Amino acid sequence: MLLILAALNLERCIFLVICTLNPNPMSDIVQAADDFILHLFKEKLPNTFTYHNYTHSKRVYKSINEIIENSEVSDTDATVLRLAALLHDTGYIHTREGHEEESVKIATKFLEEQGVSEEIIEGVKKCIMATKFKDTPNNALEEMIRDADASHFGKDYFKEASEFLRQELKLQGVKEYTAVEWREENILVLSDKHQYYSDYALKNWQRVKEDNLASLLKDRKKAKKRRKKEEMKAQLKAKYKDASPERGIQTFYRTALRNHIKLSDIADTKANILLSVNAIIISLVLSNLLSKLDSNPYLVLPSAIFVVSSTVTMVLAVIATRPNVTRGEFTKEDVKNKSVNLTFFGNFHRMELSQYQWAIDELLKDRDYVYSSLTKDLYFLGKVLDRKYRILRWTYTIFVIGIIISIIAFGVSFYVFDPVEVEQVTNNIVPNS
Repeated sequence: MLLILAALNLERCIFLVICTLNPNPMSDIVQAADDFILHLFKEKLPNTFTYHNYTHSKRVYKSINEIIENSEVSDTDATVLRLAALLHDTGYIHTREGHEEESVKIATKFLEEQGVSEEIIEGVKKCIMATKFKDTPNNALEEMIRDADASHFGKDYFKEASEFLRQELKLQGVKEYTAVEWREENILVLSDKHQYYSDYALKNWQRVKEDNLASLLKDRKKAKKRRKKEEMKAQLKAKYKDASPERGIQTFYRTALRNHIKLSDIADTKANILLSVNAIIISLVLSNLLSKLDSNPYLVLPSAIFVVSSTVTMVLAVIATRPNVTRGEFTKEDVKNKSVNLTFFGNFHRMELSQYQWAIDELLKDRDYVYSSLTKDLYFLGKVLDRKYRILRWTYTIFVIGIIISIIAFGVSFYVFDPVEVEQVTNNIVPNS
């Protein structure tokens, strides 16, 4: 057992020595290319490249490895493909149009500095040029790199990657696509402009690509149905609005009734304010001035004017808000003759519920009767408002005039009559009497 373990350790040591003396140059150059593009993109690639960046290059590198591992490819060709995958978009640091040619220049310079053979460099250059979307691959290697560059078409993350490309085009001012336009562009690319070439891509990515295309078509169909539904709804709404006056009529009555009720509430509020203010005034006068009138007779007239004007104001405010009571009954003849307004409670408050329900049923059967009742309601509400506001106008006028006259009377009394002289006159008169 000890001899077996010793032999295994010796074999392992020999293997490590061989690996050290003969490192795999292909693996080293691929790692060097990876480090090179990471540094290059970090230093020189603008941040507006949200799609064609280091992440995209690594995604293509991962995809080409999938193809290599499932295809019969020599080590040299595998290295060519891996290097091309990493270096194919380096030209974006200089230009967008014709970036493939710039990528070839950058890749050639880098590989020559690394001492890579001319055979590999030529293969990398051809593979980079094969990534031009409009061109057709010439051999198996070009087909593989072309499929790897477009692998996201056959991946579950297709929509996310596609959105990054749309944002890149927008940020760089190439073209700003709407969501609908971008969906149509993707449908066109997936259905007509793109195809997979390698056996691995056709076997493993084509089905997912078709699913992605089906998803886009489904979204377009849903959008068309939704847009068509909205258009039909808008057309029906416009047609209904133009063809039928019902909506306009209902809006008129609703607005008019609301305005009448609002104005009535305002009138009642104004009357309540006058009632409250004048009640307070009269209370103050009675509590403070009444007890002083015996010793200050010159205050009698101003106080009387003050109290009378406040009292008249209160009376008019009550009159303005005092409701009128109607008989509250109607007959079947009134309903049949359409002479009773069933929308006003004063015309039915003494009727039985069954009679009122019958009358309403009759009303609803006749559209003209409904509009006639609403018109009557508007008219009589207007008459009530006219009465309220006329009385309120007089009420406010009397209140203001009374306040002014009272203040003038108080001023004249204090100016004309000297309290001392008045008291002396009062004292002289009282004994004689």
